[in-house]
Amino acid sequence: MTAPTALAAPAAMTAPKALAPHFKQPLLETPFHSRARDLSQADSFVAWAGYTTVDVFTTVEHEYFAIRNATTLYDLSPMVKYRIAGPDAVPYLNRLLTRDVAKLKPDRVAYSIWCNDAGHLIDDGTVFRLGENEYRLCTAARQLDWLLDSAIGFDVGIDEITEQIAALAVQGPTACAVLKAAGLIGIERLKPFEIGYFALDGRPLTVSRTGFTGDLGYELWMTPDAAGFIWDALMAAGHSRGIRPIGSQALNIARLEAGFLSPNVDFVSAEHTIRTGRDRSPLELGLGWLIDFEKGHFTGRRALIAERQRGPRRQLVGLDIAGNKPAHNALLYALADGKRAVGSVTSAAWSPTCKRNIALAMVDAPHFQTGSTIWAEIYLNRELVWERRMSRAEVVERPFFAPSRRRATPPAEF
Repeated sequence: MTAPTALAAPAAMTAPKALAPHFKQPLLETPFHSRARDLSQADSFVAWAGYTTVDVFTTVEHEYFAIRNATTLYDLSPMVKYRIAGPDAVPYLNRLLTRDVAKLKPDRVAYSIWCNDAGHLIDDGTVFRLGENEYRLCTAARQLDWLLDSAIGFDVGIDEITEQIAALAVQGPTACAVLKAAGLIGIERLKPFEIGYFALDGRPLTVSRTGFTGDLGYELWMTPDAAGFIWDALMAAGHSRGIRPIGSQALNIARLEAGFLSPNVDFVSAEHTIRTGRDRSPLELGLGWLIDFEKGHFTGRRALIAERQRGPRRQLVGLDIAGNKPAHNALLYALADGKRAVGSVTSAAWSPTCKRNIALAMVDAPHFQTGSTIWAEIYLNRELVWERRMSRAEVVERPFFAPSRRRATPPAEF
């Protein structure tokens, strides 16, 4: 009996298609990834908006102190970027955002927020005015569906351009000196929230005097093919001034000292909340200064006017907490007996610069008034044993740290 003849493999099986790249590598790499990978000692990476980014390069302590004493580089490329242009760009943005965009002059940047019809926060971001009818909106998370839905009836084009622009935050007291040494002549004249245009070795570079550290800082915007050269030029220029790349953990301590909010940490977008009452309004988050009630109608205006009249039921506040153990996610109580909860901590850290145990917390009325005393329930793990501690907390003004150099023009020489 002869062996059966093997069946010929179908043509499709003889030459299998290669899997698409995203199956092998779900997270994208930024234009700075190769430089960051070479300098990463901790091999600690996290996902941000579909990209892999560094969480810690060496140690959080070294990176944090570089922010406050030298110059740091932070990869901003995953920041989601939208180009908004057209004859109705200003009316559209004024309908979308709570600020009056018509007041934003060319080559200026403004921090803004947008809400749903209930007056609850969708997201925050920065608006760049790049021309008469051209703007760029930068956010931490993708918002294209909301932006397109809000554009119905307006003669405006909205395009996501995240992959077309590499971005690098240059922050710290010696940041201006490093940029000057690298060849950005006149960078010292750039004012806070102003945009300047420069070039390094023929490579165009847009620089905004903005940042997320509450310190002297700049954000550099460039084409992806120029990213490696710009990184190398800055590292070389800042070698004598202790320049250091930083990850997200060190940046988080700095932004908390500055009193800045972090999405999905201090608030959850109203688009993503599941449980009733978990979304937040800008008045509850202490962002009422970003609302221009006189500019005309915008999404959420009626609800925010009604809330302003009755007063918020809760508010995000700064806390100064006794001791030196951060109150991460701690419940807050009216009295030390821990019987009546009045809020919870959203962000917390020991501030090495302020020498204070600081936190941001959502606190119920009337306990959110400045000077009020509440109590934080902190759990400590000591040699595998958990201990419960009730620590006194005082409601204080934000920011916790605001050096004058962050706004000085020109900045002090180093």
